[in-house]
Amino acid sequence: MAKRKKIKVDTKAEETVVENKIDQKNDSNKEDNAEIVDPLKEMEEKLESMEQEVKENYDRWLRVSADFENYKKRAAREMNDFRKFANESFVKAMLPVVDNLDRAIESSSNENHADTSMLEGVNMTLKEILKVFEQFNVKPFESLGETFDPSLHQAVMQEESDAHPENAVVKELQKGYMMHERLLRPAMVVVSKTKTKPEHQKNINKEE
Repeated sequence: MAKRKKIKVDTKAEETVVENKIDQKNDSNKEDNAEIVDPLKEMEEKLESMEQEVKENYDRWLRVSADFENYKKRAAREMNDFRKFANESFVKAMLPVVDNLDRAIESSSNENHADTSMLEGVNMTLKEILKVFEQFNVKPFESLGETFDPSLHQAVMQEESDAHPENAVVKELQKGYMMHERLLRPAMVVVSKTKTKPEHQKNINKEE
């Protein structure tokens, strides 16, 4: 009978081979999972980027829209001002003519032998010019008796007065005019001031 040979099996080597195969399989599974996850992550990043871009474009559109609205309002105001004050230079040039007519009427009214027909003619001419002024919203404003206002009046001198409070307009040498809400020409005026007391009167008051 033949003798049986004993075969030694290296179990450790087999275990190592099996473990290597398992590790390779796990690595393969990880790579497969990575291939699945990465495209999704990339899609999410692209979506976030697109959302951010859409938001930035919307904000930019809002700013451009607001700027355009402001431009339209500013252009409308400028056009409105242009229509209102387009004839300002012409009206200013006509004001000395009105002043001369005013002086002619005042001078003729003070004369005893004034030519009545000529006076009426000058008066009518002045009224017609003032009617034209009114069509362009040009009107004189009252100054006599008013408190002096440097934004409306041009003071050429001061005059002592007991009949008026200090800093009041007591004489109007040249009328002031407004065009719409804008000052076209300031009024040339004389302003009141308190009378200075004589020296002897000051001394009497001090003794009292």
